[in-house]
Amino acid sequence: MPTDREAFLAGDRPDDVAIYIEDDAIDDETKLEDYGDRVADGTLLVVEGEQGRNAFRAATGLDAMAFAKEAMGTEGEIAETLTDATCPEHGDGNDDDDTHDLKFIFAFSEEQNEDVGGLYAEGDVVHAYARCTCGEAYSDKWVVEE
Repeated sequence: MPTDREAFLAGDRPDDVAIYIEDDAIDDETKLEDYGDRVADGTLLVVEGEQGRNAFRAATGLDAMAFAKEAMGTEGEIAETLTDATCPEHGDGNDDDDTHDLKFIFAFSEEQNEDVGGLYAEGDVVHAYARCTCGEAYSDKWVVEE
């Protein structure tokens, strides 16, 4: 049986949201241990939609959908694991400063919808939104691999 995280990443949890929060983005990462999976340098939670949006607000101080709207204006690269991302302001990636580290990711999925066309006709689509430590908000979306 797949975990909540695996089911979400497979597009099987369209009523839920995923939230990834880097350890450095919160004052005490142990607060999230009981609610999500420890991955990379943070915690990934998969939570029912409304409850997840409330959890996102509690963890980040931001309204999830307002954040998504802000992030939609800038395309970036977010890993399909929802645990890593590359800020579009990072340039060629050769600078040595720490101003472009991931803070958090908010994501949801939509089921395949052939009537809409485009990406949505190809399969379930994950929408992901990230915030960098430099302040940049950016987004990415992809069709879930079968």
